[in-house]
Amino acid sequence: MHLTSPHITAESAPFWDAANHDQLLLRRCLDTGQAYHYPRDHSPFTGTAATDWITASGNATLYSFTYSAAQCLAYVTLDEGPTLLSLIQCENPRHLRIGQRLKVAFAPTPSGQKIPVFVLSDSS
Repeated sequence: MHLTSPHITAESAPFWDAANHDQLLLRRCLDTGQAYHYPRDHSPFTGTAATDWITASGNATLYSFTYSAAQCLAYVTLDEGPTLLSLIQCENPRHLRIGQRLKVAFAPTPSGQKIPVFVLSDSS
């Protein structure tokens, strides 16, 4: 699987630091209670800076995917609500099905920075 090192900003730094500790963080709008991704200081729901960080469960559902010989790119919907673009680590992507349960794992990029990727959940 070919991984690219992310561009880290001041807004996203806590997300990437948590990834290096095998934790998936999300931002949450304090006005609506809704979690969101990509990490940014202002809520996409209200535009206010009333946000905080929450630790996600790492559990997700496969929403959509495509694959090549090198990797499987997918949209996964986290149990907390946000849908994010990620990679799926799997032996045979032909066995993947929309709606399958996934869990987060963390893979190092060339810079050493870990990024969230997903694997099939034991309950799939």
